[in-house]
Amino acid sequence: MKNIGVIGGGAWGTALAITAAKAGGTVTLWAREEEVVSDINKDHQNRIFLPDVDLPDNLSATSDLGDLKDREMILMVAPAQFVRPVAEDLAKAIPENIPIVLCAKGIEQSTGKLITEVMADVMPKNPLAVLSGPTFAIEVAKGLPSAVTIASKYQQLAGRIADCLGRPTFRPYLSRDVIGAEIGGAVKNVLAVACGIVEGRQMGDNARAALITRGLAEMIRFGEHKGADRETMMGLCGLGDLILTCSSPQSRNMSLGMALGQGQSIKDIMDGRKTVAEGYHTASILAKIADENNIDMPIAKGVNDILHGGKDVEMVITDILNRPLTTEI
Repeated sequence: MKNIGVIGGGAWGTALAITAAKAGGTVTLWAREEEVVSDINKDHQNRIFLPDVDLPDNLSATSDLGDLKDREMILMVAPAQFVRPVAEDLAKAIPENIPIVLCAKGIEQSTGKLITEVMADVMPKNPLAVLSGPTFAIEVAKGLPSAVTIASKYQQLAGRIADCLGRPTFRPYLSRDVIGAEIGGAVKNVLAVACGIVEGRQMGDNARAALITRGLAEMIRFGEHKGADRETMMGLCGLGDLILTCSSPQSRNMSLGMALGQGQSIKDIMDGRKTVAEGYHTASILAKIADENNIDMPIAKGVNDILHGGKDVEMVITDILNRPLTTEI
């Protein structure tokens, strides 16, 4: 699988396209923005979403999904809330046997479905895998060491994907737990908003460490409800990704939380952004599913109350800190 298509011209899609190209693939990246396509094809740059990174010569761009019809593998890197409409168009453009690697992290807000479930609705015959892990796009694009999980019920396919993308500085580890890989990537975005709030309000490293740890407990509870393996969420696509996104303002979700913690309104924050913070969209559906199924997720609920319920940040923090004392496990 050396002819690879990448859907999504944002930072992460571009970084994965660079990785595939440097691993020896011939890569076509689909982007909705014509200026991104032009920039990649003319100057080997994506100055809008991943500036100051030179793109390989074997990476080209297109705004026509039909140009992906002869690709042997597709990396789906569209934001989670846009996967369904993009996949509906993609289904008309590529054969049913082409594997699709899902690289978006989130839960569909309108249905509560994981991205694999969305793809099963739209493209039920295409083999699926999930790629997730602790990765900032700019570091992957620059070739700094990173590791990810590639999860699929088809382990031979997962191995072939790893062979296509793997390099000494981009190490894939295989898993069969598709649900666990998806949930880790989705839930950590919401928890990263919470960690950003802690940082923005200068509540200290102790508070951030406690929040990461208790957030992991919430991730595990939600994952086990969905049928995921606890071990998966203790790995790269769970704990690993959680630590990364809760530790640096490079994370769009953490930086959103920092702005909230510093007193900015959610409307002003979202109006000033051109990139997607998936945690904003995932928070509402995550809290809804947890409430309907009696899954104890006070941090996720608190984030949703701030983002979508109009609650004051200080009030939510006070409520969480004053919860009844209980056992840790």
